[in-house]
Amino acid sequence: MSNIEIVAFILGLANIIFIIRRSIWNFPIGIAMVALYSKIFYEQKLYSDAGLQIFFVAVNIYGWWSWSRNKHQTGQIQIERMTEKKLVLTIAGSLIATIGWGALMAHHTDASFPFWDAAIAMLSVAGQILMTQRYIENWHWWIAVNVISIPLYLLKGLQLTAALYAIFLVLAITGYIEWRDILRKAAVT
Repeated sequence: MSNIEIVAFILGLANIIFIIRRSIWNFPIGIAMVALYSKIFYEQKLYSDAGLQIFFVAVNIYGWWSWSRNKHQTGQIQIERMTEKKLVLTIAGSLIATIGWGALMAHHTDASFPFWDAAIAMLSVAGQILMTQRYIENWHWWIAVNVISIPLYLLKGLQLTAALYAIFLVLAITGYIEWRDILRKAAVT
């Protein structure tokens, strides 16, 4: 456990709490966190996760812009449900991207656990895109990411990061429940 991992851990907790609360502050905190995790994952030869952090910087900038323009009269960010067609396409796209990226990493790098790492990266890409689009289903992707990340990070000796992802798992479930309740209340009014 390094000092950089400790700081990334703290920023990660703050980030997910702000997402659950639908606070735009999740984006600058998220950018700082992913910058640190890029270094951590690269050093562990988890290249898909390291590259994912660069993607997260870009998508956090986009999300910051998007959320700042999609506030309800209450000042809260509006959330939506995906259509069934978009859900099926997103699942299929996530699976295809995972297999393709994993094969690329397995054949062209010395990546550690290339398909496992690719699954985390590609599901995270989809989850982040869905989150920036304010779809409640983003939480399903984050739950899956957290479930598969924890054992890999433990295996790689990143105990604090594994603990963070265990907390992320609990918070992702909490986030889903809170966003679901918001949608239910909105449907009633």
